[in-house]
Amino acid sequence: MNTPQSNGGPIAHRIQVGAQLRQLREARGLTRAEAGWAIRGSESKISRIELGRVGFKERDVVDLLRLYGVEPGEEHSRLLAQVREANAPGWWQGYSDVLAPWFQNYLDLEQAAELIRTYEVQFVPGLLQTEAYARAVINLGHGSRARDEIDRRVELRMARATVLTRPEPPRLWAVLDEAVLRRPIGGADILRGQIEALLAATDLPNVRLQVIPFRAGGHPASGGAFSILRFPHPDMSDVVYLEYLTSALYLDKEEDVDLYAAAIGQLFIEAEPPQRTPDLLRAALRDLAR
Repeated sequence: MNTPQSNGGPIAHRIQVGAQLRQLREARGLTRAEAGWAIRGSESKISRIELGRVGFKERDVVDLLRLYGVEPGEEHSRLLAQVREANAPGWWQGYSDVLAPWFQNYLDLEQAAELIRTYEVQFVPGLLQTEAYARAVINLGHGSRARDEIDRRVELRMARATVLTRPEPPRLWAVLDEAVLRRPIGGADILRGQIEALLAATDLPNVRLQVIPFRAGGHPASGGAFSILRFPHPDMSDVVYLEYLTSALYLDKEEDVDLYAAAIGQLFIEAEPPQRTPDLLRAALRDLAR
């Protein structure tokens, strides 16, 4: 299994390097256009580099460091080492044979996040799924694929889940519709094992789990599942992630993020409080035993 080895993916390292390059440029009183000329590029290229939206050419970074007065030495070597980290593929690239490009972007963001807020209406969130439950979910959409491919997809999902138990893990705040606890994905035994795993997850200090019961009626998030990711980098805005059958949508405009943040904030209020979650999970287990 290709297992995550460190916090953050390439995008996290790119943002860190880009922010340092911007600080060095501003300290020298140079414009983006002047910096772009030094690397035979444009002002917009410097902007993309400083925002961490593109990979780095080491030659460009060397030229920029020379322009910014950073001579070969400790700081120079440290920055170039960070550039190489930023250009290294994420651990999930080992699964590129079963990964859609639009989902690779999400994995990069997920590894870099410090807070993941999510609402699920049909399935247990991927980071909290058991192997058996994950296999049942994956078979729903890919049941016609070869067994080896299904195994690879399950393996990837289990590797993703280790982000919650790594050093300095992200915080996960998830709201589940009650339907998630009632829909027997894979059968009653698999659902029972999954609910038991959720019960264990409530003991993790970085996981907060809530259930919104049927009796709550309609709510602002009735339109479907979504996630909001927040990052420990001041230059990176929150991102809303919406997944569809064959694609995904990423929203980072302030007005869009604010709407989804308000919706999940209301869910946190209308859902049963986190301290009630273990009781609700045990009740679901008792119902399965009938």
